[in-house]
Amino acid sequence: MERAFLGISHSPLMGLNPVAPPVEQALKAAIASARDQVVAFAPELVVLVAPDHYNGFFNELMPPFCIGTQARSVGDYLTPAGDLHVDADAAVALATRLMDEDFDLAVSRRMQVDHGFAQSLQLLWGGLDTPPVLPIFLNAVAQPGIPRLRRCRALGEAIGRFLDKEPRRTLLIGSGGLSHEPPVPTLSHPDAAVRERITHRSEPTPEEREAKTQRVMAAGLALAAGDSAMKPINPEWDRRWMDGLVDGSAGLDALCAMSEDSIEREGGLSAHESKSWLVARSALAVDRPLTCALRHYQAIPEYIAGFGLMLLKQSN
Repeated sequence: MERAFLGISHSPLMGLNPVAPPVEQALKAAIASARDQVVAFAPELVVLVAPDHYNGFFNELMPPFCIGTQARSVGDYLTPAGDLHVDADAAVALATRLMDEDFDLAVSRRMQVDHGFAQSLQLLWGGLDTPPVLPIFLNAVAQPGIPRLRRCRALGEAIGRFLDKEPRRTLLIGSGGLSHEPPVPTLSHPDAAVRERITHRSEPTPEEREAKTQRVMAAGLALAAGDSAMKPINPEWDRRWMDGLVDGSAGLDALCAMSEDSIEREGGLSAHESKSWLVARSALAVDRPLTCALRHYQAIPEYIAGFGLMLLKQSN
C-alpha cells in the first residue's frame, strides 16, 4: 500500500511571536500546500514520531523510544488539549513486532504528549480529530539516552517492515528540528529546583505554564534581535539534513555517518529532534522510487526554528 513521509518542524512560538509578513505568508503557504497534499493522499493510518519537552517524559525514567497505546495532549502553548486518536491494537502489534525483531522500546498505556506531537496534527487536520495514529516518542533532550543516528534509522526500517503487511495507506510524520537551541534546561542547570522540575513528573500550574511561555517568547525575540547567547539557527546544517533524507540510501548513509557531537555543535542541543524525520523517512523502502512533492525551508529566529517541511511519496 502507498506510503508517504512528511518531515515538519514545530515551534511553540508560532502564532505568539510576531514575524515579518513575508516570512509568515511564505510559511503559511508551505503549510497549506502540505495540508492540501496530505488531504489528497487521504492517509488511513498516521505514524507520528516526535519528541517531548518535559511535559510527558522526565528524567526519573527517560526511554530512548516509547510507543503509546493511548496518548493525551497537554495543550501547551496554542495547541489543543485532549486525546489523540490512537489505534491501540496497531500500537500493540507494532510493539510486538519490534520486540520480535530484538528492538526493545518502551510501551506507554497512558502517554502524555505536548506541542511536539499536537502541533503537526493541528496544522494538518485543524485539531486532534485525525485518522488513526501510532504515536512514537523519541527522546531528544536528555543525555545520555538520546538515541543515536544509526539506531533511529534501524527503528524506521523496522517500522517499514511492519507496514509491509499493513493494508492501510500510511503517512509517516517526523515532527521536530531542524537546527535550534531553545532554552530547554538540562541536568547541568545550576538551579536545583530546575533540575528537580525536569526529573520528577509533575503537572505545572496555569501560572507556571504561562511564565514558561513568556520566557520562551522572550528568548525567541532576543534571538531575532541578535541579543542572545543561544546558538543561532544554521541553515547550512539544515540543508545538508534535508538533502540526506531526499537522496536515498546514500543520503541516509551520509547522515548516519555524522557524529553525535557535531549535531549539537552545528545544529544546537535540540537539533536531535531532527532524528524524528530520520525514523519516519527510513520506513520508506529504499528500492522504490520517491517523489519529492514538497520541500520548503525558512530560518525563523522569532520561532527559534530552522523551519522545514518535506513531503516524499512512494507507491507500490
